[in-house]
Parts: sequence; structure tokens; C-alpha cells
Amino acid sequence: MFRRTKIVATVGPASAQPETLRQLIAAGVNVFRLNFSHGSAADHQQVAAHIREAARAEQRIVALLGDLQGPKIRIARFSAGSIQLSPGARFCLDTALDKDAGDITQVGVDYPQLADDCDVGDTLLLNDGLIALQIREIRGSRIDCEVITGGVLSNNKGINRKGGGLTAAALTVKDLADITLAADMDLDYLALSLPRNAEDVTRARQRYREAGGEGGIIAKIERAEAVADEATLDAIILASDGVMVARGDLAVEIGDAELVGVQKQIIQRARALDRFVITATQMMESMISSPQPTRAEVSDVANAVLDGTDAVMLSGETAVGDYPVVTVAAMHRIILGAERSWQQRGFASQRQPETLSAIDESIAMAAMYVANHLSGVKAIITMTETGATPKLMSRIRSGMPIFAFTPHPRTQRRVSIYRGVETMAFDSESVPNSRINGEAVSQLLALGLVEAGDRILITKGDYDRAHGGTNTLKIVTAGEDVR
Repeated sequence: MFRRTKIVATVGPASAQPETLRQLIAAGVNVFRLNFSHGSAADHQQVAAHIREAARAEQRIVALLGDLQGPKIRIARFSAGSIQLSPGARFCLDTALDKDAGDITQVGVDYPQLADDCDVGDTLLLNDGLIALQIREIRGSRIDCEVITGGVLSNNKGINRKGGGLTAAALTVKDLADITLAADMDLDYLALSLPRNAEDVTRARQRYREAGGEGGIIAKIERAEAVADEATLDAIILASDGVMVARGDLAVEIGDAELVGVQKQIIQRARALDRFVITATQMMESMISSPQPTRAEVSDVANAVLDGTDAVMLSGETAVGDYPVVTVAAMHRIILGAERSWQQRGFASQRQPETLSAIDESIAMAAMYVANHLSGVKAIITMTETGATPKLMSRIRSGMPIFAFTPHPRTQRRVSIYRGVETMAFDSESVPNSRINGEAVSQLLALGLVEAGDRILITKGDYDRAHGGTNTLKIVTAGEDVR
């Protein structure tokens, strides 16, 4: 069965070896994530080279995604390494305290503006929300708190303000260096951590282009401000090429009870606004140490698929887990199970006809309508330069495989994250106009992807008049004299 939803896997110590990378690709990984929060530039460059070599060996197209660390606000360090906080105890966060002087009563913070961003009564969440502190008094650099939810607190744990509102800039000095690294590595996508608004995304794109980067920008939705209202969320989505539902920090800031509804909203809005969406964080967390997922994890992955996410992402499961290849195979199996109940024909789009403003958009919509209503259609071929037309097609619910034929390796890699899209190397300029359609269909026939008698939809530009612009839709039958 054709798998539509894509798999993103994070590379780490458990998966960076060339043979493991080959096994991950064979198991179904479409995109590899390089986490710039860990490792050196040389480490990332070496891993990228290994991934590209593994993809060539497996004769598969995979994309590379670099993930910026962003302004992660952290406490400093304890002289004893960790402490035990008890509910009701007093504890101080001090931005002026020596970085190694933390003890049972206080700890330093690496964010000088924390006191300015907070008010008495605010709740600060540490260690991914496991520890909760309520602010009782603010005195200069010192934030005196009462422990609401206690536990073990160790060095360098993150801090979030419940409800958001911390003003740290989205791009740090380290991020700017990593943007240059991503450009030098020719990564296909760059993920921006903790953007507050569309301006943060635009600024990151500008910096990336100035550095020579040509990849797409992914906005990670993980701040409460980003989902505070639909206008802000829509603006962030429109400023990006795709978004990631980064459920870790997002859940801490908005609360677990709100997360599921917000996740569904982000997926729905991304699809409606013609952007791709990745669902991430703790999708198969138990498989870091277990060869089998929990039933809750199976449901979590399946529900993201049913909601229409383009991709699901593995983090620690493949970066540091004991079963990286087994985990990818399990995710592949779960996705197929979910898609069997979802891929029913029927035109489902968030768009209204009056909103169409471009010819390629109209052709993409028309092709998907025909695919979902004309009997005998088994595949869609779209000739593309940039990947724009297959992306538009992938926004519309269908069980039909979309084959993006392109001569450009960069376009092949970029479309590999779009839901339902597979890519084929095809240089239409080397084929006479009268034979382009026939050659493309023959390629699918030779690979066993269609059979004689199947109907196939073909979209492309009218090369006599508008090279590079999709403005033609044709219906052909495999095995006949296709022109």
C-alpha cells in the first residue's frame, strides 16, 4: 500500500552510523532532522554526508532538516549537581547569581530579562513542566518563588512561563552561526525554534538567504503567543514554508488539556493555507527503551494521520533510543493502518472556489477533483520545476499517489515531505513535446506503479507558450498511445 504520511527521524548517537542510516531509509524515513542543539558543525557535516551516501546506496530521495536551538531559557548549575524541591518551600531564581552557585535555596538563570518579563503571581515551569514555581516577590535580579509542584531539579533545565510572555529573541548568536552552517551544508529545510510572530519567521528567512541558503523555513509552533489567536497563527503559517507542532514547550506553556485541540487547529490551518505540517514530540517515546509502542502512542500517531498531518517526527526514539530502526518500522505500520481507514475518495478542501487566484492553483484543484470523482484513475503525474503544484495537490484529501516529475534534485528532496507525494527524476527538456506524456507514463509502467488500462492524470506547463507554469490537465490511459 502506498504510504502518504511521511516520517521525519532525528539523527543522534544511536543512528549516525552509515549502516544504521541505510536501514532507517529502507524502513521508511523520508526526512532526517539534524538537531543543532547538540553536536559540533563538523559532526553535522559528517552526518549529512553519511545520509546522502546512504540515500544514494538505497536509491531513495530523502531531505535534510536543520533544527535551530533557539532561545531556550535555562537555569544554571548546582554545586551538588541537583537538588530536591518540596511543595511549599521557598526557592529563588537569580539572574545575577554565579553560574555554579546553585543550592537548595537558589539557582542562577542564563536570561537577564527574566525578572522584567514576570509579575508576582505568575507560574514558572521548569524541566518541561515537571516542577512548578509561583512567584511571590521580585527584587531586582531575584525572583522569589514558592514551590507548587516539587521534585528533583538538576543542572541547566529549561524554564517556561505559563501562558507565555518571555521576550527572548527568536534568533540567538548561536542560531546565526548555525544558519550559516545550514546554508553551507545545502540543507533542504531549516526549522526556527520558538518564533513569537510572523516577523520572527521573516527575519530568519532573510538571514538564511543572506547566508546563501535556499531551503524552506519551518516555523516550530511552541510558544503560547503563537497560538493566542487565529490571526497570529495564520500569519506565522503564511510566513513559513511549513510548520511543526512542537508539543513539548507548547504543552508546557498552554497546558496539557489545551494541547490536543490546538494541535488539530494548527494542522487544519496549515492545510487550508497551503503549507505542510509536521507533528512532533514524544510520538513513540516508550520505544526509546522498548521494542513495542504503547497503545496510547499508536493512537497518537494514527490520530495525527487522520487529522491530515504531512509528517510525524521521531526525536529521542531514533537519536538515542535502543531500537531506532524498529521504531521507524512500527511508525510505518501504524501510518498505513490509519490511512486504510482514511483514504476514501471525496473532494475535501478548506478552499472555496472564489478564493482561487492563480492558474496553477486552479489546475491543481481541478486535478484532485477529477482524481476523486472519475472512475479508473490510479495516479497523478505532475511535471514541476519548484514543487509548487504537487504541494497544492497534497493539501486535498485523496488516496491517489501524486508523482512529482522534475529534473531538479533539490526539488525532489523538498517535495519528499509533502503528504501523498512521491518524486521521479525526469528531464522534460530532453524529450520532444509530443512524447513527454508517453515517456512519463512509461516510467510508471516500468516500475510497476500503474498497469495497462489505468487512467492517469497529467498536469504540466504548455511548453509552447508558458514554460515553467502549470496550465494544462490531461487524462490518459496507460498502455495506449499516450500523447
